[in-house]
Amino acid sequence: MNTVIHWFRRDLRVSDNTALHEAAKRARTVIPVFILEDAWRTGPDAGAARLAFLLQAVESLRKDLAELGHRLVVRAGQAEEILPALCRECGAQAVFASQGYEPQARQRDERILMSLLNQGVGFELHKDAVIWAEQEILTQLGTPYTVFTPYAKAWKARPVPPAKPRLGPAQGAAPDLRSDRLPATVAKGTQPLPPAGELAALEQLRRFMAGPVRNYGRDRDFPAVAGTSGLSPHLHAGTIGIRTVLAALKQAREQAAAAQQASCDVFLNELIWREFYTQVLCNFPHVVKSAFRPEYDRLPWSENRAHFQAWCEGRTGYPIVDAAMRCLNATGTMHNRQRMIVAMFLTKDLLINWQWGERYFMQQLVDGDLAANNGGWQWSAGTGTDAAPYFRIFNPVSQAEKFDPAGGFVRRWIPELQGCPDELIQRPWENPLLLSQSKYPRRIVLHEIQRDKCLAMFKAVKK
Repeated sequence: MNTVIHWFRRDLRVSDNTALHEAAKRARTVIPVFILEDAWRTGPDAGAARLAFLLQAVESLRKDLAELGHRLVVRAGQAEEILPALCRECGAQAVFASQGYEPQARQRDERILMSLLNQGVGFELHKDAVIWAEQEILTQLGTPYTVFTPYAKAWKARPVPPAKPRLGPAQGAAPDLRSDRLPATVAKGTQPLPPAGELAALEQLRRFMAGPVRNYGRDRDFPAVAGTSGLSPHLHAGTIGIRTVLAALKQAREQAAAAQQASCDVFLNELIWREFYTQVLCNFPHVVKSAFRPEYDRLPWSENRAHFQAWCEGRTGYPIVDAAMRCLNATGTMHNRQRMIVAMFLTKDLLINWQWGERYFMQQLVDGDLAANNGGWQWSAGTGTDAAPYFRIFNPVSQAEKFDPAGGFVRRWIPELQGCPDELIQRPWENPLLLSQSKYPRRIVLHEIQRDKCLAMFKAVKK
């Protein structure tokens, strides 16, 4: 082919990019295009911090492409209108892009396919964000997996493909196409953003594999310890390829001691969880709007808006819950252990619908990913595939005393409790005088009472 368009979506990098590699291999001229779609800015779950991170990543991509002699064309609006028009402008014979997995994106891609075919232009989607797509790992009965452990076993039984080569320098001049300017800033409140772009992602990967991954199995649950990879925003935006991450993990594991290899395996499982939830979303798209298990759509959830607002703002009276939510609001990030704690508190202590929390997370998280976020919330609520049993209910105090025993994380985010002794930092209500002096809110519910209510609510539905 003479000219093709590579439509950058959640693959904002020039290395280990399957669709970009295929486009460059099969065409004389590749025109890189990014479309700032309206849904990113105006959708109900459009997160300001996530969009700001995305725009920084696109700007970094623009510079990386320019160094290779490629000019990134930016357009704003509806992709299904922009792409056919662009193809007419430059005479492109095909559009290459990375496969999307969210139901709305897949439906949009079907419309784009028909629109391009009607004017004689091809539309090729390539698997890139995952190692194995939704129909590539199936049970012996030919059905999708709904339990993680056997899925992970089947996933690990297959060889991981190598990373794709970096994009080469441009060959010849590309058509001079109009390019819109990216918004300079996005109203994102006070949330500081992690460095965006492919170079930042590769540096984050290098730092994590150089040390923290060896203790990941232990440190990842402790919010006061910098024990997580920090790669989730990059994996979501596609500023790093999953094959690149897995190759680095394999090398780190080979160089680690036997005890440290177990931590590397824990991190591998977390990456597989990401693919597990993606295939669940693809094979069971109803999870976007309802519980994976339909019987749980009948749960009589509370609609106490005051309780929900207190949860959002970190004013529940449970320090570990409040610290985690204040951290989320301030930074757009939250450790996985804390996500489970606050999700179980919302659904099983406050008895509020998991969808309220799922939506709030998507509005706040820099790494907000529909599949992983939905899967995590349904796991915590007990309504999803491979979910925690409904009778498994985290005690926020015992969780806090196990994973933040000295209260280092709580003190960082709840200044009202700075002077609280270690033995009371996770249960300040045991000293009413201290609690009144600190101006920290009293508990809005009592865990031991709400736990029984939750069990009764689930049992009634199961009957």
